Amino acid sequence: MERQYYLPHSPIEFHFRQSPRDFVVDEIPLYPFSGDGEHLVLHVRKKNLSTWQMIDIFSNHLGIKGRDIGYAGLKDKNAQTKQYISLPRKYEAVLENFEHEGIKILEKTYHNNKIRVGHLKGNRFFIRLKKVNPTAAFKIQEALKMIKKQGMPNYFGFQRFGLDGENYKKGSAILAGTLKERNKKLAQFYVNAYQSFLFNDWLSRRVQISTLIESFGVDELCSVLAFPKEEIEAMKVQKHPFKLIHGDVMMHYPYGKIFYYESEDECERFFKRDISVTGLLSGKRATRAVGLAESVEKEYDAIASGIDGARRYGWIFPEEIEGEYKENDAWFELHFTLPKGCYATVLIEEIAKRQIQTDETQE
Repeated sequence: MERQYYLPHSPIEFHFRQSPRDFVVDEIPLYPFSGDGEHLVLHVRKKNLSTWQMIDIFSNHLGIKGRDIGYAGLKDKNAQTKQYISLPRKYEAVLENFEHEGIKILEKTYHNNKIRVGHLKGNRFFIRLKKVNPTAAFKIQEALKMIKKQGMPNYFGFQRFGLDGENYKKGSAILAGTLKERNKKLAQFYVNAYQSFLFNDWLSRRVQISTLIESFGVDELCSVLAFPKEEIEAMKVQKHPFKLIHGDVMMHYPYGKIFYYESEDECERFFKRDISVTGLLSGKRATRAVGLAESVEKEYDAIASGIDGARRYGWIFPEEIEGEYKENDAWFELHFTLPKGCYATVLIEEIAKRQIQTDETQE
């Protein structure tokens, strides 16, 4: 379904295009490195290169395989990004003459273990929006205040779905057996895109339901939503704009064990950011919602086998949000921190209340 936004303002016009000057990412490690061990840890800065391209450059220079180089997460190509990678310490001397116009080694240290995917706390972003008039700047500031207070939906960004946005269709076809992809990594990528598509559709539906709950009376809602009246009444009194449904799979935030939403006390815990709701990444061995929440979730649970499922936070709480309007340049500059696996472009789209990937083709 079409992306649903939760902020109440009308769409905001501005221009955003990913580039090393206007999109900067700093990776935040999950833990401090020990300073000793058999793995060399590099803090690197790259420009206009994907993480995979950077790894290929290092592996070619060192004469090792790409899988020998550890990394915690993939970073955007059209950006200036800083991240940590690891490689066997014995290759340290070979790096002494390393030079590349798109890569700079900022510092070196050591650690006992190889860096692995997911071994990061989050990412700190700097983003510059352009062609921002004073009215738009005021609306952006107000939107940031709401996101700072209430958080935002944790959609997968457009980058997840390929240049044409339709990689998920290939994933669906692979699972259905109507498409064969010999490259196993590529096949996995397409199937993951299909998981992400289903998750985004579920989240859009839940944001839509939440908006309806906020906007209409109980009697009107009973004729629109196939929910018991007592459930609608319970949702109406929730303070958070994203309304929980009994049977939702919750998780302690920003990490922790999962459990089901049963008690109204958990609505207050969600409002205070102690816990958050999760959505399903459809697949086998994943915890499913129960009760009324399951009746919504099952519409987006289309993968029974062939891939493992999981839970993903449906709602996140960005931190350290800062915004500054530079009227002379018509720029609005943002700084914020997101947990791992979350997309800065989703925050920008929530502010804009429109898709922003189309800006990439302009200017």
